[in-house]
Amino acid sequence: MVLLHVLFEHAAGYALLAVKEVEEIGLLLPQVVESMLTAGKFNSIVKLVAFSPFKSAQGALENMNAVSEGIVHEDMRLLLETNMPASSKKRKVILGVADPKIGAAIQEEIGIQCQTGGVVAEILRGVRLHFHSLVQGLSALSAAKAQLGLGHSYSRAKVKFNVNRADNMIIQSISLLDQLDKDINTFSMRVREWYGYHFPELIKIIADNYTYCRLAKLIGNRKELSEESLDSLEEIVMDSAKAQAILDAARSSMGMDISPIDLINIESFSNRVVSLAEYRTTLQDYLRSKMSQVAPNLAVLIGEVVGARLISHAGSLTNLAKYPASTVQILGAEKALFRALKTRGNTPKYGLIFHSTFIGRAAAKNKGRISRYLANKCTIASRIDCFSEIPTSVYGGKLRDQVEERLAFYETGEAPRKNSEVMKEAATEAAEVAAKLKRKMEKKEKRRKKREKRKLEGLAAEKGQEDEEEQPATKRAKLESEENGDIEVEVKKKKKKKTDNEELMLDNVSNGVQETVVPKKKRKQLVAEEKEEPVTPVSDKKKKKKKNKAE
Repeated sequence: MVLLHVLFEHAAGYALLAVKEVEEIGLLLPQVVESMLTAGKFNSIVKLVAFSPFKSAQGALENMNAVSEGIVHEDMRLLLETNMPASSKKRKVILGVADPKIGAAIQEEIGIQCQTGGVVAEILRGVRLHFHSLVQGLSALSAAKAQLGLGHSYSRAKVKFNVNRADNMIIQSISLLDQLDKDINTFSMRVREWYGYHFPELIKIIADNYTYCRLAKLIGNRKELSEESLDSLEEIVMDSAKAQAILDAARSSMGMDISPIDLINIESFSNRVVSLAEYRTTLQDYLRSKMSQVAPNLAVLIGEVVGARLISHAGSLTNLAKYPASTVQILGAEKALFRALKTRGNTPKYGLIFHSTFIGRAAAKNKGRISRYLANKCTIASRIDCFSEIPTSVYGGKLRDQVEERLAFYETGEAPRKNSEVMKEAATEAAEVAAKLKRKMEKKEKRRKKREKRKLEGLAAEKGQEDEEEQPATKRAKLESEENGDIEVEVKKKKKKKTDNEELMLDNVSNGVQETVVPKKKRKQLVAEEKEEPVTPVSDKKKKKKKNKAE
């Protein structure tokens, strides 16, 4: 008896499903395939044994990365070890998985026999369709959201940790460089043909397309060309004899006359071609700098353009490093190779490395031998560039010297140095260069830290100055507020005194006492006396006054 279980990896978690008795041939019938599209009929075939949800989005991403790399994660191991029944002599337990790589890993680590394809693929297709109905509490909308979120985070992580991200710039730039070469050639031929109606003699004098376009832009109407423009012609052509020949040809040209509108169009088009050619030079400089960073040894050995073409054709520097020397030798000549294998003819001796200067310099009988030797050295250089921590061009220079020695050996018979001696020298030099680069990097790091420290100190000093400026301002404000408070208190006291005097006067008026004007000093003395002496009642005062009047 065979028990079939299916492992399904979803964005929400791992699911282990038990498959009831199923015919392998019957599942492939179209009627059965149609019946699997309905949830009710499919639930009669499959039963959910266990579901292990992911705890977080980070956990889901870790599990998916492990599955894609064919590694058994701890969550998957725990689910299978706890819920998978043990196989015996009477019953055999098989686990169905989608990916054969993860199946091999499960079989190796846990010891469960795995199966892929056939019935398992059909059952997994049905599980994928009806998964939200199999798991309780999981709706179709939440499952779709989980898949979308995990897909975005997985893609983002893949792009972020892509080992070929530095190579991608080289691949794009070499492709653009080749395209620009074709376009500039086509456009310059169009300028030659168009401007040739007006000045046909210029085509024979100037062979370079870039120079021709610049001259077409400068000359314009050939009838307006005079001795004054000879200096500008010399500046473009860099030859006084050619400039004089252009001037003479313009005077006795047999070309047709041209209208100003046509001339404007020719000038604008030639200007566009000139700008494209200038951009091509800047792009080549960018490619050179990029190659010196990513693959310095390969660039020194075979050249920046040929090295970039090899990387582009292989797909990445890592892929190129994985290739054997025999593959690198014929890389780019696949059509010729398969044609030769089909017709049983001679196989090609070189592919993209033919553009190297070494093969051009070798004799016809030695081209195949030098191409094989050069491919060998290119493979070594690409592996050093791919797997070295600090990239240096020391090994590339030594490998180039070896190829030069081999060329000299084929021509003169002079024996080259042994490979072991050369590699020892290269290793010592590379170690010295790496140490220098490390020191430079450390110095840069120290400088950067010092700059950051100074910036922080400057910010702290500015903040301190601002605080000091704010403190006197606050002190002044406090003093002003205190002074204002004192003044207000005095004003209140004066007002109180005034009101007291007014009340006293009113009392006097009401009692029939005539008011006499008292000077300020006298008033103060009276106030002081009043404070010292006890206050007598009003009736006693009246009696005294009457006595005084009688006397």
